[in-house]
Amino acid sequence: MIQDSYDPAREAVLEPSHAAAPLPGFPETAVLTFQPSLAAWAAGQPGAETLCRIPVFFQIPVLRLPWKGRDLALYQTLMGGAVSVAMAEEVIARGARRLVLFGSCGALAGDLPPGGLIVPTQACRDEGTSYHYLPPADYVDLPAAPRVCRVLEDLGLPHRAGRVWTTDALYRETRRNVDRRRGEGCLGVDMECASLAALCAARGAELLAFLYTEDSLGGESWDPGLLGKLPQDAKEAYLRIALEVALRA
Repeated sequence: MIQDSYDPAREAVLEPSHAAAPLPGFPETAVLTFQPSLAAWAAGQPGAETLCRIPVFFQIPVLRLPWKGRDLALYQTLMGGAVSVAMAEEVIARGARRLVLFGSCGALAGDLPPGGLIVPTQACRDEGTSYHYLPPADYVDLPAAPRVCRVLEDLGLPHRAGRVWTTDALYRETRRNVDRRRGEGCLGVDMECASLAALCAARGAELLAFLYTEDSLGGESWDPGLLGKLPQDAKEAYLRIALEVALRA
């Protein structure tokens, strides 16, 4: 049934513009973080201010963050493709044209170290949201991946580029499906990448993404790895990488 969900009609009954009007001066690039502590860190930076709030989702603030001479937007997104896309719709409606996604993922490749960086080139559409934005296909492309890789190379950061598996069933990553995705070349598993990539493709926006591995599904059994153990300074380090991607890519 999900294969039949795509409708090429440009307008929906409920449009993002019903919830969020264009905001003059809204930064072109928005950085998404899943960490409340990073949103709080950004709010405490010199010159940071609340631009607006995402009204449908608990009035989450969208910040203007001055960073190295540029104004960026930054907000805490919620976990999962459907909700992250709905929030991003309202940010795009405000005026953003580029989204920078970073967050943790599960490693599928056994040789990826904890905390290792993955740049998604394609995302497996094993979720539902993307099928409302693009015609059916197994994978969605992330065309900006080479530019993200160049930024990481300039920063001297080791990374792997390749496919990822986006699923909205966190507790249904079965051995059969893990092996299947690894066989297709997926390096990691996440819950948002394919959904946001489809949104950006449909809206004429751009997604720049990198993920870092916390747990691992690449061995004989699940390894929690760094899950829930990252200190604040490590989280801030990943955010600083995302800010560099926002400025340089």
